[in-house]
Parts: sequence; C-alpha cells; structure tokens
Amino acid sequence: MSEHDILHSAVDPEPIRFLDDAGRYAPSATAAEFAEELAGVGVDEFKQWYRDMVHTRAFDTECTHLQRQGQLALWVPSVGQEGCQVGLGRAAEPQDHIFPAYREHAIARIRGVRLLDVAKQFRGLTHGGWDVTDPANGNFHLYTLVLGAQTQHATGYALGQLLDAKRNAGVTSMDAGEAGTATGEATMVFYGDGTTSQGDANEAMIFAASYQTPEVFVVQNNRWAISVPVARQSRTPLYRRALGFGLRAVQIDGNDPLAAYAVGRRFLREAREGGGPGYIEALTYRIGAHTTSDDPTRYREHGELERWQQRDPIARLEAHLREQGVEDAFFAEVAEAAASEAMAVRDAILTLPVPEADAMFEHVYSEPHPRIEEQREWLDRYESSFADEEAAR
Repeated sequence: MSEHDILHSAVDPEPIRFLDDAGRYAPSATAAEFAEELAGVGVDEFKQWYRDMVHTRAFDTECTHLQRQGQLALWVPSVGQEGCQVGLGRAAEPQDHIFPAYREHAIARIRGVRLLDVAKQFRGLTHGGWDVTDPANGNFHLYTLVLGAQTQHATGYALGQLLDAKRNAGVTSMDAGEAGTATGEATMVFYGDGTTSQGDANEAMIFAASYQTPEVFVVQNNRWAISVPVARQSRTPLYRRALGFGLRAVQIDGNDPLAAYAVGRRFLREAREGGGPGYIEALTYRIGAHTTSDDPTRYREHGELERWQQRDPIARLEAHLREQGVEDAFFAEVAEAAASEAMAVRDAILTLPVPEADAMFEHVYSEPHPRIEEQREWLDRYESSFADEEAAR
C-alpha cells in the first residue's frame, strides 16, 4: 500500500487547505465551512505568523549546530512542521492549556516560553525547562519524551476543566458523560503519527469521548515514526481512527498555517462551548532527522525529501505575503532579527552555570518523601567517594 493510499482514499474528502503549494490563495472545497474563522485575520497577523516561523527555524538550526558541537546532549528539530504549529498556536486563547510532545518549539515561543528555556533542558541543566505555573509561560506544559503520556495528561486535565465548570455552575451531578457544559477554556495536545500506535493515545481518546472533555487532539503526521513510515503503521488515514472513537475529526494540510488556524480556532471554540473533543490530523513532513541521533538518509529517498522541501510552510506563507504587497524590507528585517535571537540563545546556553546536584530532587513531590531523601543521601555518598579516592592518592 502506497503512502498516498494511506493518506487519502476514494471515500476521503480533500484535506482542508487555503494556500496551495505555491502559496496562492486557493481554498479547497473542504475549507468552505471554516473560511469564516479567517474573517478579520489580515496581513498584520500573517506577518506575525511568518516571524514566528522564521525565528523558530533559526533557533532550531542553531540548536542542531550546538548538539553537533557537543554542547547539547540531544536536539529534536521541527524544521518543516512550523506551519501547523504556528497556525494552531495562534488559534488558542490565553486561558487554554497546551500539552506538547517534544518538538513544538514554535508553540512554546508563541505562548511566551523563552527559547533559552527550551534549549537548556537538552543541555541537561533542568528537568523541565520552564515553570508551568508561571503565567508568563502561557499554560504551555512541559515537553514529554515518553511517547503518548501527554495524551493522558491532557485528557485528565481537560476532565478537570469540565468538572470544575460543572461545580461552578452548581451542577450537583459530577457525571461528565454528557456534552453541553461550557467550560470557557480548553486543552490541546500534540503528538506524532508514530504515537497514534501507542496504547496511551488510544486510551486517552476513549476517556475523552466518554466524558466529552473540552479537548483537541492534534496529530502532526510527518510521515515517519523515526524510520517507520506511516504506511506501515496504519492502513487507513489516521483521522478516521478518531471517528471510530466518536470524536469530531478532520484532515488538514499541515503546511498551511491558515488551515491550521481556521480549523484549530473552530475546534477549540466548540470544545470550550461544550461540544466535546475534536481531532486534527495535520499532514506535514519532517524535513530533518527525528532527533540528532537519527540518520534519515538510511531509510528515506532523497526524491521524497525534495518534493516536500518544495512545500515548505515558510516559503508558502512568504509567497502569500508577497502576493499581498509585502516588500523585501520586511523579510530582510525578520531574517536579521531571527538570526540575532538565535545567536543570543547560543551565547546564553554556553554561559549557563551547572546547577547544584541537589536541584534534581526539588519539585518531585509537594511534601518531603522518604524515597527522595534516600536518593539524596546515596548521591552525597557517591560524590564523596571521589573526594576520598583523591585524598588517598
């Protein structure tokens, strides 16, 4: 079965999109019902989206270089996936909560997380990188490298949002299984096509559908789960799996930020208003490696990569902006500012102090815990043993 057969079939509608591969405004037939979500969104907003993507890619590229130079333990690039991330990130309201996987750098930046905080966790200097409870970080939760775990975290959080709304409305029954309760806030969770094969992701959809949580699942289908193609994971388009669980589900062109924004805005609003969970499969492509420990040339054909590079979301939005009269000076200014920010992060990373070893035991439990104390004492003895060896020489 070919990749095309997996992504589309005779019974599947065309993926939702507003920009064609060349960046021209050419909405698909499936985009019509979402077009109103773009009302009032104009050149100024598109210019900000473009800035978001270019800054993220410059930062991403710099972190890849840092890892190759031995300054980061690992890096997870997002090159090629910035379009759906920026569109969906901009579609969310401040009160919404976002649960990422580990390559949602553009959304982190949009929500207010410092790029330095994203990078320093890959240098091994922090457990999480940023304080989720800090309003400056925009309800953007920590990266999750345990595949699929974030789907259950998100569904649990969304269930809490729903039960709080019921309690605040004076509903005596805490049965959350009926749609219709407006929460005023929603949860959005991101994961990849490979994670759709994890039990956690499917269990999360069962609970979301059963309890009608105010939640939007976003699958960034970048075609490859490390070296495993999507055609080997599923013999049906991924969004159809969600339909089987009873979720509202659509497939979008993930390299079109306008499509991501329009659909994300609609699904999030419906979730906040009591419409239950939705599911967005964003068709995109991982231009680079899965992580810097991966070599995609061992399993991908170069021709495939070239075809997707021609659909680059940054190039598409740039073409759209130029079509609307945006001049060279804007693009030059954005490129310069992005390079400057990326270099500032690089310089800051290289000068960050090494944290005290005891810091790893902080914030694990809210109260003192005997197992933590036991581990702290073991580490003290271990580190002291090196001083004893040195003194014995």
